[in-house]
Amino acid sequence: MTIRVLIADDQMMVREGFSVLLGAMPDIEVVGEAVNGREAVDRVRELAPDVVLMDIRMPELNGIEATREIVAADGTAKVLVLTTFDLDEYVYQALRAGASGFLLKDASARQLADGVRVVASGEALLAPTVTKRLITEFSKLSEGPRLMPSAHGAYGELTERETEVLVLIAQGLSNAEIAGRLVVAESTIKTHVSRILVKLGLRDRTQAAVFAYEARLVTPG
Repeated sequence: MTIRVLIADDQMMVREGFSVLLGAMPDIEVVGEAVNGREAVDRVRELAPDVVLMDIRMPELNGIEATREIVAADGTAKVLVLTTFDLDEYVYQALRAGASGFLLKDASARQLADGVRVVASGEALLAPTVTKRLITEFSKLSEGPRLMPSAHGAYGELTERETEVLVLIAQGLSNAEIAGRLVVAESTIKTHVSRILVKLGLRDRTQAAVFAYEARLVTPG
């Protein structure tokens, strides 16, 4: 099945470059472009893409706010945030806004295409250096608003195995890797993940990872 992609970036060279790279992939179609966050939100409504490549720093409406609006209004499009620096100060904010992953702008054509595929499939995508930054940010959390307060009330509904799977998701493991760690079939892990998302009222694996850190199920170490 072809993955429909929208590219949102205020730099024309970036948009054109990514369009060419992704357009060469047989399973990916670039259906549109946006020059700012506001246009990105509008184009998602018009074109219904599967994945949005979103720059963080854009005029009129930045990538964080655009991501928040897209996630709230659409519910199906996955946002893959593009960042110039692996220690981008806004990465954490974008994740909490609902982004499904992050990719550095200097990524290779293969990394870009693989990133789109990973996010479209419902997996989380975090570059290792970005993950380290996120762990640092999560470790600083104290008082303040949580991602989804209702989810914390449902935490007790998770079984022991589901909690174990949730922790491994937060550590960045794929379904196959979790299956190998727990010595069960990958299909079993997929079932656990689906139940975790339903019980906690979360949208995808990335939100599940955020929840695990905020609930202190996972700590830096």
